[in-house]
Amino acid sequence: MSGASAPAQLSAARALHDEISARGDEIESGRRLPPDLARKLAASGLFSICVPAQYGGGELSAADAVRVIEEVARADGAAGWCVMIGATTGMLAASLSDAWSREIYGRNPDVVTGGVTAPMGVATAAEGGHRVTGRWTFGSGCQHSDWLVGGTRIGAADAPEVRLMFFSPDQFRILDTWHASGLRGSGSHDFEVEGAFVPDGRSVVLGGHARVSGPLYQFPTLGLLALGVCAVGLGIARRALDEFVALAGGKVPTGSTRTLANRPVVQRQVGEAEAALRSARAYVFASIEAAWAIAAQGRPLPIEQRAELRLAAANAAWRAAQAVDLVYHAGGGTAVYASSPLQRCFRDVHVATQHIMVAQPLFEIFGRSALGLPVEKGTV
Repeated sequence: MSGASAPAQLSAARALHDEISARGDEIESGRRLPPDLARKLAASGLFSICVPAQYGGGELSAADAVRVIEEVARADGAAGWCVMIGATTGMLAASLSDAWSREIYGRNPDVVTGGVTAPMGVATAAEGGHRVTGRWTFGSGCQHSDWLVGGTRIGAADAPEVRLMFFSPDQFRILDTWHASGLRGSGSHDFEVEGAFVPDGRSVVLGGHARVSGPLYQFPTLGLLALGVCAVGLGIARRALDEFVALAGGKVPTGSTRTLANRPVVQRQVGEAEAALRSARAYVFASIEAAWAIAAQGRPLPIEQRAELRLAAANAAWRAAQAVDLVYHAGGGTAVYASSPLQRCFRDVHVATQHIMVAQPLFEIFGRSALGLPVEKGTV
């Protein structure tokens, strides 16, 4: 059943494109997705594309999940980011206990989950579960999420187990901290819990094996998150190139008699931007295809394949930024105005490159693997 709903999910994202794009200023100024728009995205199944089918989710292939996120990000980077967070968090339904997967995901097909994998919480054992205290940064989409996940350390300080704990709305508090240069509408505020009780079964070991079978759940959680982050960058870059082409056909720069489109230097910049974007995108899908062939056999991905996915994702995020930079600068003074989509694409794509899943050190991790050096467990 994996991948069967992809055309419908992708069609839904395309059908919402114009509305999402038209509400860009509202998303940006509100520093969150408008509640009614978040509900539309949820009702269209966009937040549940990685939830197992047995719990009412889409259970798309990894490639189709990337395409859906990319399509939403093409309309609006922040909206794409929120869909990415909801989608990748939904993957955890394959690892929760069956009872809690049904409680959280199975009861409400429009449920939205979000959260942070970084282990910023600390848990102490309690009867029937754990008590958790912590504060997490970058809680994207927290305001429209029904449940939030927080990475939590359990056990000895020198070798703790990291679990992703699920918190209900009555347990977490959102702090107004998201004042950022880009992806402003992602609502990536801090959130915190204090002594929140998490019963046994309502948490997932980070890096553990999924309980639900299926190729998607052979992909590592962090690897799929990295693919989602780069998908947002690819969508933003596609939007920037399309916007620039429309601009270049009509803008006549000061002191010139020709449109931007007729200037050789601009033609070269567009060619370079397209090459950067298309080649990076092709590498992402080629890496996913190779990994999927292994996962479809029910085998976990070897370290080399995990490293390849992470390299492709990091490369795509940075090449997407390169493509945006080229057309942003080619746009000249027009690109700096708040009314220009290019300036927002420029800000959004550079915030995306700062995510730890696609940051510069990822190139070093692949280099270590390629050179036959040990790679630290959990990094890929």
